[in-house]
Amino acid sequence: MRHLKKVKKLNKVKSHRDSMLKNLAASVIQYESVKTTEAKAKAVSSLIDRIITLGKPGDLNARRRLYMMLPTKLAAHKVLEVLNDRYKERNSGFTSIVHIGVRKGDNSRLVKITLVD
Repeated sequence: MRHLKKVKKLNKVKSHRDSMLKNLAASVIQYESVKTTEAKAKAVSSLIDRIITLGKPGDLNARRRLYMMLPTKLAAHKVLEVLNDRYKERNSGFTSIVHIGVRKGDNSRLVKITLVD
């Protein structure tokens, strides 16, 4: 029984799921809008909130932790330089999910996850 379990498994083993979500989070941060499935978008939105909140102090510790959490340094630099100024007064809710239809092959729900302005 999965009582009180908050992790969405997405039919992946832990290592594959973690790397997939980190890459998706880096893509959302870098491009600010990504088309993906609904389950992946819901799973990655909390990760993106944690990443942006972690980068708010902008000190060396935050920079090192962002380098560990994100696969590319470009995404970490964008969090520290661009997104800190944009979300200075906002505490949470940095992403929005918009439904755009279903995928033709397997009929899964597609969404567009974007960073809120």
